Amino acid sequence: MKIDTDRLVLVALTCRQLKLWLEDLPVLECELDCCYQAEPLEGDFREIVKMQYARVQQAPHLYWWRSFFFLIRKADGLVIGAADFKDVPSRAGEVEIGYGLGAAFEQQGYMREAIAALSNWALRQPGVSCITAETEKHNGPSQRVLARCGFKKYREQDTIWWRCSL
Repeated sequence: MKIDTDRLVLVALTCRQLKLWLEDLPVLECELDCCYQAEPLEGDFREIVKMQYARVQQAPHLYWWRSFFFLIRKADGLVIGAADFKDVPSRAGEVEIGYGLGAAFEQQGYMREAIAALSNWALRQPGVSCITAETEKHNGPSQRVLARCGFKKYREQDTIWWRCSL
């Protein structure tokens, strides 16, 4: 599945492509005709991708709700970041979004563009009434992205929770 924006193509990785991301990035880059320049796939981030891969294996027909979307810049084919929905929508119609961007591509509006497109797509899907996101209190750039995409704060404790709805 692909979503186009002005400057990006957002590509949802299939189960097989997630496995390639974890095990053989050069083959995935060749398959998608791209060059990965986003956040390095290591540490906690690698563990999150492994967890999502396991979830996609359980229900490959719903992969876009559990996989990652590569944020591929149209101008040069660089993968500059990734975003994901953490799981299928809840019974209450909520779905959580997460995202990350390679440091070299920050503060250029790419993440706002990607989150806006993914949010608009998700809110048009059956059973989705609301998108949530969590930010660290000190992560001002991420908070600004969400605010610019129409998200509103709804809970603040150790972290800040945001919501965007129809």
